[in-house]
Amino acid sequence: MTGARAPIVVPARTVCLIAGAILVVIATWAQAQAQAPRRITLVDRIVAIVNNEVITQNELTEQLQTSVEELRRRGTPIPLREDLEKQVLERLVTERVQLQFAKETSTRVDELDLDRTVGRIAEANNLSLAEFRVRLEKDGVPFNKFREDLRKQILMERVRDREVDSKINIADSEIENYLTESKEEAEVRGEIRLAHILVRVPEQASPDQLERLRLRAQEVVDKLKQQGDFSQLAATYSDAPDGLQGGDMGWRGFDRLPEIFAEGVAKLRSGEMSAVLRSPAGFHILKVVDRRGSEAPLMIEQNRIRHILVRINELTSEDEARRKLAVLRDRIVNGTDFAEMARLQSEDSSAARGGDLGWIVPGDTLPEFERAYRALKVAEVSEIVKTQFGLHLIQVLERRTSDVSNDRKRLEARKTLRDRKSDEAYQDWLRQLRDRAYVEYRIEDR
Repeated sequence: MTGARAPIVVPARTVCLIAGAILVVIATWAQAQAQAPRRITLVDRIVAIVNNEVITQNELTEQLQTSVEELRRRGTPIPLREDLEKQVLERLVTERVQLQFAKETSTRVDELDLDRTVGRIAEANNLSLAEFRVRLEKDGVPFNKFREDLRKQILMERVRDREVDSKINIADSEIENYLTESKEEAEVRGEIRLAHILVRVPEQASPDQLERLRLRAQEVVDKLKQQGDFSQLAATYSDAPDGLQGGDMGWRGFDRLPEIFAEGVAKLRSGEMSAVLRSPAGFHILKVVDRRGSEAPLMIEQNRIRHILVRINELTSEDEARRKLAVLRDRIVNGTDFAEMARLQSEDSSAARGGDLGWIVPGDTLPEFERAYRALKVAEVSEIVKTQFGLHLIQVLERRTSDVSNDRKRLEARKTLRDRKSDEAYQDWLRQLRDRAYVEYRIEDR
């Protein structure tokens, strides 16, 4: 690990989303299995060939059942089975080509990383690992299946990070322009909640293909004008990853939207739809679900923290680590200098600074670490705190409430600009990866 905050970095994007929604997914999967008709399957037919691998009817049926239950949970009208089946199959194809690319590029998720992620998800749901496993099995979700599905999500996230996100560069001039422009823009525009339908266009589309896809997008617009349900049509037609969730993009500031989206909905009111928008990824249709004004700047509590970390590994058991930290805590409480103990005993890169992590704000650290330091008084030493990185002693050196600093604003600006570019770049990369794959559909052969 490098950097002051390395041992307590917030989990990656996809894993955080999984942790936040995992119990809903479990319930959806279990309900789909419970409602699936009991039958004897004599032959598992092939419904698609993706390069040198196949997708079977059983895989498609299982994912279709899960998608139907997810749409029901959201209150979204269910599309015609044939339409939904095609959408689900296309998503399975897209997932498969990403996993194949991960394999080709030697991207892996080792067992230790997977175990740690499962532990973080369990903790995010206020369950021990044993309780989480019992909960899964009680809801009819095989633990091994859950682990393998999670492994796939992490693999795809790592590939995206390496192939897309890591290649996005934000110039200082872009940050300066953003900071200059965004203040007035945010005050006027506030936030917007959008729903989205994408009709993807292949990279080397012929004029005939392009026209057919444009007409497909226009067909969606015509159905929407005839009072069609947007979420149902998204589940039926959209090639975007959020299509089977009704196309809901959630709340976003205008500064976090792709430029073409921001311009396309700038003057629309709640409930109104954009014209068909064209980007390198394809044709887009947007609906303004709701809008809300910007809020006053938030005064954020900041804490200057230092800590001592003892890792748990093959050489040091948790019991041994606890005994070691208990002795250290007793010495510090009785007058020994915390910083000196950190320099001598901490197994974190911050040890050379006496364990000092600097000023941090809510969200900078893992939830269990944050809960512990926010409960402390200034100069108080915590009890032993466990995170995925090991065991900690924590001390708050100073506490203040203030508006975010200029440095913080620049960091937020950089993140916003990266998010904006990342969404567009990922869709473009995914389209290219999909176009290069050999895909043969056999769903009509059933």
